[in-house]
Amino acid sequence: MLYLIRELRQAYRLMRASHGHLHWWPASSPLEVCLGAILTQNTSWMNVERAIANLKNAASIDPRHLLRLDHSKLAALLKPAGYFNVKTRRLRSFLSVLVNEFDGELDRLFAGPTHQVRERLLGIHGIGPETADSMLLYAGGHLSFVIDAYTKRIFLRHAWCPAEATYSHLQAVCVRSLSHTPRSARLDYWQDYHAQLVMVGKEYCRKRQPRCERCPLRPLLPRSPALPRDCGGGVRS
Repeated sequence: MLYLIRELRQAYRLMRASHGHLHWWPASSPLEVCLGAILTQNTSWMNVERAIANLKNAASIDPRHLLRLDHSKLAALLKPAGYFNVKTRRLRSFLSVLVNEFDGELDRLFAGPTHQVRERLLGIHGIGPETADSMLLYAGGHLSFVIDAYTKRIFLRHAWCPAEATYSHLQAVCVRSLSHTPRSARLDYWQDYHAQLVMVGKEYCRKRQPRCERCPLRPLLPRSPALPRDCGGGVRS
């Protein structure tokens, strides 16, 4: 475990040296973070930005205004994000809870201990662990490390986890390894750490034809990595 802790901390230093601080999540408000976390499921961020731009043009980014839009109108606005009917139902479920149970106030939705707020979010239709943790970390100011498909792919290729590792296992490993910074600085550290992993996953540790020769994490690869290989898709909870 000590070896893995050293590797993960060194990984951040290498990624940060290569990319600088990424100042991520790209959104202009906590509500936009939440909307983006739902819409980014199974699509690119570029498509999410198009959908959010549609929402801004058609109605202000206000939970009550958005909830008043009927299903077909909202679905048309979300079309660039793909799976728009599914995402419309999920977005409306989130907005309904936010408006009807918390008076449309995110501060109230995110109030309480992290584990309680996380369970609250997971109880909303369409919100799974990755989406809930993204909302907590980037919109709610809670220390809840985000795991995604990029994270697992990078971990597998560096032999930092077994192939059967679950979401909760990977999250526990990251929390144990990356809680050495003072609590006052940890939120920014975890936010940027996840952003760095996303950058590496998109630009270098790609599912097919990885660009290992230019990756900032190349020094941490096993001596005889089985690359290129397909490390699979999502992460089971």
